Amino acid sequence: MLIRNETPADAAAVHELNVAAFDGALEAKLVDALRGHTFPYVSLVADDKGVIAGHILFTPVHLPGHPRARLMALAPLAVLPGYQRSGVGSALVEAGLAQAREAGAGAVVVLGHPGYYPRFGFVPASRHGIRCAYMDSGEVPDEAYMIIELLPGHLEGLAGSVEYHAAFSAT
Repeated sequence: MLIRNETPADAAAVHELNVAAFDGALEAKLVDALRGHTFPYVSLVADDKGVIAGHILFTPVHLPGHPRARLMALAPLAVLPGYQRSGVGSALVEAGLAQAREAGAGAVVVLGHPGYYPRFGFVPASRHGIRCAYMDSGEVPDEAYMIIELLPGHLEGLAGSVEYHAAFSAT
């Protein structure tokens, strides 16, 4: 299994992968809407001899009132059903976090399963005073919105509600 940067030739396979992994097109449409419209942009695929078995995307998010905050969101992470529970997702998360750090991210937020992401160092974002609109509306429990600090001390003095790219609301 090769973890590599997504190429333009991968776009259709990434779309179909997200449809299959999430049993619907919502996440696939989100990826399509974000592709090429954010910077920095980290998009990796797990390539199993030409089969795109997994995909992960990191895009910038904004923390109002904190111009020095360099945050990215991990969304989505998708693995083909036949490859799930085989380490593909973990390999994508680890490689993606490394690339997000290289791209200048000081921290990464994720809305995800609280039993999965802590193994990579994610903790509830509320511990750092970080929230999102999904929490504020009551749609998401506190423990499902998590953050990992990539640069030591980056989260010091930051607090507020993270704002996502408009594509997250449009899909």
